[in-house]
Amino acid sequence: MDNYKRNPNVKCGVCAKPIYRRPTEIKRGRVFCGKECYGIANRKETPCAVCGTPILARMNAKTCSRRCANIHRAGIRYKIGRPKDKVKDQRSLKLRLFALRGEKCEMCGYNKKEILNVHHKDKNRNHNELSNLELLCPNCHAEKHYLEKSWLSATLQK
Repeated sequence: MDNYKRNPNVKCGVCAKPIYRRPTEIKRGRVFCGKECYGIANRKETPCAVCGTPILARMNAKTCSRRCANIHRAGIRYKIGRPKDKVKDQRSLKLRLFALRGEKCEMCGYNKKEILNVHHKDKNRNHNELSNLELLCPNCHAEKHYLEKSWLSATLQK
């Protein structure tokens, strides 16, 4: 068996161990002595954002441990610059309208405050001045929005 042993013609790209490879394999590029060295060569590592320890590159890995993740996250302020929460904003508008105009529909006088809706007269949800808002029950609110666009109202007018 020792008769077939080839003389080394190249060194491993990782551990520099002398090995024999065919000339076509050498032309292809990187040459390795085994699976371990191949795995080490293809390993992609990035430094931890906190301590600089090399970690395997994954999709969103920035830190090497939970401790480093907590340190990295400590200075982040999550809600700054975030748009206002729509639900809380609409709730506060509704409460202000209740205090100013009473707890009833401004068109028909329906007085179940739990189901009243805030209606924007110019239909722009970002225009929240109190002069542009009114409290409407669901029926009156539907009339304001859908009655003018209804195909039925267009046929009745003719």
